Amino acid sequence: MTGTGIWVLGGYQSDFARNLGREGKGMADLTREIVDGTLEAAGMTGAQMGVVHVGNAFGELFAQQSHLGAMPATVREDLWGIPASRHEAACASGSIAVLSAMADRAGFYDTALVVGVELEKTVPGDTAAELLGTAAWTGHEGGEARFMWPYMFSKVADAYADRYGLDETHLRAIATLNFANARRNPNAQTRAWDIPPLAGETDDASNPPVDGRIRRFDCSQITDGGAGVVLITDDYLRRHPQLRPWARVLGWGHRTVGLSLEQKLRRSEEGPYILPHLHQAVQDAFERARLGLDQLHGLETHDCFTPSEYLTIDHIGLTEPGQSWKAIENGEIEIGGRLPINPSGGLIGGGHPVGASGIRMLLDAARQVAGTAGEYQVEGARTFGTLNFGGSTATTVSLIVGSVPAA
Repeated sequence: MTGTGIWVLGGYQSDFARNLGREGKGMADLTREIVDGTLEAAGMTGAQMGVVHVGNAFGELFAQQSHLGAMPATVREDLWGIPASRHEAACASGSIAVLSAMADRAGFYDTALVVGVELEKTVPGDTAAELLGTAAWTGHEGGEARFMWPYMFSKVADAYADRYGLDETHLRAIATLNFANARRNPNAQTRAWDIPPLAGETDDASNPPVDGRIRRFDCSQITDGGAGVVLITDDYLRRHPQLRPWARVLGWGHRTVGLSLEQKLRRSEEGPYILPHLHQAVQDAFERARLGLDQLHGLETHDCFTPSEYLTIDHIGLTEPGQSWKAIENGEIEIGGRLPINPSGGLIGGGHPVGASGIRMLLDAARQVAGTAGEYQVEGARTFGTLNFGGSTATTVSLIVGSVPAA
């Protein structure tokens, strides 16, 4: 990064297996938990925050609550009067909140509280899928879809298959790995689930089709949850040398394209990448971090569906375009492999509270380089990346963090 550097001082994640409604809790309760937990983990008070940024995508639809930038001050008195705002970019809302907090470093604020919160279990599952579908280009695409996002990412898989071929056993392998990783994560939504064998001949009863190539266990989860981090600048750290950050932000990439998936696929027909702006966002992060892929020790990526992680593998450069299957078959994306992907369990195994996912990825990346990821720790991790996107990758954000030098 250029200019004033950014450090992750600490952070917090809720248990993604919970159903807040069954506990008699709502958005205010979730926000209070995330705000309090994040500040406690960072050893800070609300009064020490210069600014607050909130990531949330669907508060109006699932919780009938808008104006969520004001919710932290509503639930915590020492945030009263602190500037705050809410950010929406579908599943990339949390990462956009992070980038907005980072942008504030340029002469505005030295400390930032960044939280992402989402309630999604307030309605039946079919209704939830319908509400989540409003992040597509509504009225213009997916009119024939029963469930918008499984339909859309099946189309992504179709485009990949048309260009390079696609063996769906590799999609099942991604799901198998992420569910297995989630068992190591005490906050993962599916950590105690009984997942049927997904390899081999497909069983429609145990892994039913949802839309096209997408089956039940190719999908990320409907989740209640939140995550938060405190970010501080170099200047603040110099003035408070007793602080011990978890990680330093080394680089970032951010690309935005149109809503329409068909438009994206049409524009990429002549190139090697199905979604080239995704590749560009990651390369921007590498360039700003002054790192190459061979210097990255792991990645938390946006596996909203297995095809999105399959795309990640070649789009970040782990294989040549069209050859993601090689990294899967060679065990390169497993913990202990060349580049572990989603050691937390990702969105499929870990859960996907939409507005919080980008922040949760950053938090897990910070834990990895701090060596505090517990049973899903990648041994020797000193740099870690994230790749988070909203919609059919209309908004794409990548972050890279590095370990903190010993005092």
